[in-house]
Amino acid sequence: MPDTPEPVDAEQGTTNPDDFPRRPRSVLPSFLFISFVLFMITNNQGEEITARNQYLEALAGITQQIANYSGWLNGTSSENFTLPEQDPVTLPLVESFVTFGAQLDPLSASYYTNLTGFWRGDVAVHNLTSLESNATSPPPHWHTLADSLISNANLTNATELTRRLGNWNWSRSDKVAISFGDKLVWSEAGSREVSKDIAMVHGKIDFTDPESAEELRLEVDGVHFVSNGSIYAFAEPSGHGVDLRNIPMLVPPARMNETAHVILGEMLSRTSKLKEKVETGTIEETAEGKLPIPPTSRMALLNEILDDSIKTECSFQLFAQVQRSDVSQRQLQELEDEIDEPTGITTVRPPEMKLRAVLISKNCGILYELPGLEGMKSQTLFRKITSYAGLATIVNLIMLLLHTRQVARSRTAAGLSRVSRYPFIIQSLTDAVSFVGHVTLAILAEGRTSLAVLAPAGLACILFVQEAQFAIIIGQIQAPEDIRPPPPRPAPAPATPTPTATSTPNPATNGDDGAATGATLPTVTTTPASPPRPGLFRYLFDHIRSDPSARLWFIISFFLLVVFRLVIALSLPLLFVGILYTSMWTLQIYRAARRGRASGLASEYLFGVTACRLYYLLYFLACPKNILDVESRPWVYGVALCMLLQAAVILMQGYFSPAFFLPGGVAKVETYDYHPPMPLPDAEAPEQSLGDCAICMDAITLDPALRQHVDEKNDMPSIARRTGGLLAQNARQSYSLAPCHHLFHTACLERWLAIKNICPQCRRPLPPL
Repeated sequence: MPDTPEPVDAEQGTTNPDDFPRRPRSVLPSFLFISFVLFMITNNQGEEITARNQYLEALAGITQQIANYSGWLNGTSSENFTLPEQDPVTLPLVESFVTFGAQLDPLSASYYTNLTGFWRGDVAVHNLTSLESNATSPPPHWHTLADSLISNANLTNATELTRRLGNWNWSRSDKVAISFGDKLVWSEAGSREVSKDIAMVHGKIDFTDPESAEELRLEVDGVHFVSNGSIYAFAEPSGHGVDLRNIPMLVPPARMNETAHVILGEMLSRTSKLKEKVETGTIEETAEGKLPIPPTSRMALLNEILDDSIKTECSFQLFAQVQRSDVSQRQLQELEDEIDEPTGITTVRPPEMKLRAVLISKNCGILYELPGLEGMKSQTLFRKITSYAGLATIVNLIMLLLHTRQVARSRTAAGLSRVSRYPFIIQSLTDAVSFVGHVTLAILAEGRTSLAVLAPAGLACILFVQEAQFAIIIGQIQAPEDIRPPPPRPAPAPATPTPTATSTPNPATNGDDGAATGATLPTVTTTPASPPRPGLFRYLFDHIRSDPSARLWFIISFFLLVVFRLVIALSLPLLFVGILYTSMWTLQIYRAARRGRASGLASEYLFGVTACRLYYLLYFLACPKNILDVESRPWVYGVALCMLLQAAVILMQGYFSPAFFLPGGVAKVETYDYHPPMPLPDAEAPEQSLGDCAICMDAITLDPALRQHVDEKNDMPSIARRTGGLLAQNARQSYSLAPCHHLFHTACLERWLAIKNICPQCRRPLPPL
């Protein structure tokens, strides 16, 4: 390459700027420009500032509402706030369903003072706008009160009523779930008029549609009178929020003043928390002008995220009464303290937590009767979950140990050929369900409870991986059994002739004068038509159909998608799991009977895994008080009996016969005989052998004693004597003739089949030896 001439300076007579070397441009401006663009794209400080300003404006509005409420409460100003009046018919109508309690003798009876927990029960709905058409004969005693309430509500506009009701099916719900706050919020207003007998209570009420599995959620805020166990609260649809200032209108007039002071203290407390969140930038988005309600637990937080309930504008009033217990106030308080902070002391047996409640919607004309709600304290539930997690961890460890021992027993090709892959696929699917369920439960639980549930979830994931991997190995070993000869290809269609551009002279063509001319004729060449390329779906279908490994992966992936969809959508997961459990050992029984060989599953694995699987099934579907509150299913006992019977059949297949339960004609399984009778070698041959072994390449020789024993048999047929005799049964055990007519030593073939079940010479699949 020639050297580049050095440019000459302009002072030396060169004026062309192209002759000068260009200085490289600095990358710093480009880097700064790109960084600025990325900063502007990813920076959301402007949005945060806008949101913070909106929250500050909302906070100022809430502070003004508190000031107006405080002025009304102190009697200094009542222009900007007026407490709504309760309909005088409401409390008499409520007392037709719920009898409010009175103060008890603390030495003989008491109420639970802390209602933190979860409540479940049945619900009965009453449409107050159509009592005459739905009422029984005689009409209920509260019929007149309901008519008066509806008359005062003025629900004559049917279009407006339909809009408020929404499209939620109010009459279909038959179950209700209530979760109250993690702790009772005692008022700290600092006023001498505030009584410690009143506690703030907040939570959620969930109605479930059993047909569509949809939920309607109501947010609850109210007060709880500890001394008599009564609750007065508002219940609004999610997102609407509850105006705490209106709560005093619900309580009896004698307790309205002290309730109002408690509400003031609660509003000041919540506003202080809201201001702190706004200043630190950790506030979550809430409706403008409404006080945010902290989620009662992670369960409530997850429910808020996943909530897709149908919107409605029906506002409810909740009236409830706690059932009294025949335990002294001191003993019950000691019990509640021990539940909150365990110290190991002995307390009284916990009395049942029961609640009777009524929900009334005046603007929609609906009354929900909750006759018997059963509750469980949050701490009790979390300890119950922890105990379950410990036992579930032990069960999963036992299954993992049994699986490892069974894999070690079936590590050879002969052992893998006895085992069906489908029981392990089914178990992997159930473990996938277990993994997803335990992880979801860990998200819902709190603190140590969440960590405890992660242990069985991790073991379930390990079980799923190992069982799926073992099923794939079984499928690879048993793949030669599924090989079928390819169908004959159809004869290719004759190609369509296509004329080419070349031409050849035709000597037979003459001109007018009879002389040969130079005329030419076109020649025709044929091009074979190439077969059309299959489409993507056709290629995948053929590949899955022909490749056993691909087919097995497809089955596992498909069922995993079904499993996760069922768990997420919560539609028919229990029935799906019941079907999996019922068919767990069925295909193993079928394979053993079809192949005429025992299953190869150890009895400890068979009954150990069955018992461990039944633990989960019976706990969630037979125990009425399981941690997920799943209702009992009567068919679970049939599934358990079916699993035990299947395990017993597999065990008896090893003791009696693989097809002992089938009729005689059907039970016959034709198995290949590796030791057919063969003619004796020539007696005058120098080496008495049947041939060379295809594995060790040594001669398959005969013991002279066996030959003499065969020659001396007097009952040998004449044709056998002419052909040199046939080997007796005890002599035939020394050789094995494969279906492909390759000869082996029996010991060599046994060792080979322990590794692979194909012929070592022609690679054809071999039946069991």
